[in-house]
Amino acid sequence: MEIEYKDTKNFNEEDLQRLFLSVNWESGKYPDRLVRAMQNSTHVISAWDHDRLVGLVRALDDGETVAFIHYLLVDPEYHGLHIGDMLMKHLLKYLDKLLYVKIMPSDPKTIPFYERYGFKQYENYSAMELKNFN
Repeated sequence: MEIEYKDTKNFNEEDLQRLFLSVNWESGKYPDRLVRAMQNSTHVISAWDHDRLVGLVRALDDGETVAFIHYLLVDPEYHGLHIGDMLMKHLLKYLDKLLYVKIMPSDPKTIPFYERYGFKQYENYSAMELKNFN
């Protein structure tokens, strides 16, 4: 199996919905919003198994000082193939000139993954969230 990595912001609703629901993310229920979100993101790197979207990472940045990696997701059927690693490596090439690159992992089990790329945890620094699904 050969995974192809693409730097694109153009996706169809079905591909995004399938990927996001494969990891049980609530945003997968809003595929039209996901399409627009990708188009409005600064960087989106995706992983493809032929015509199947199997992974994605996206970041928002100001071009000078800071970037926020909003999420990284890989279809569970493709775990163990180092797709997340390749997505991070591709994305970090775009962000290497910025002063800060930040991520706020929602699952503590993912922290060691991000530490491999030099991310560090700091005390008293966590994300809060307001959901507007109405």
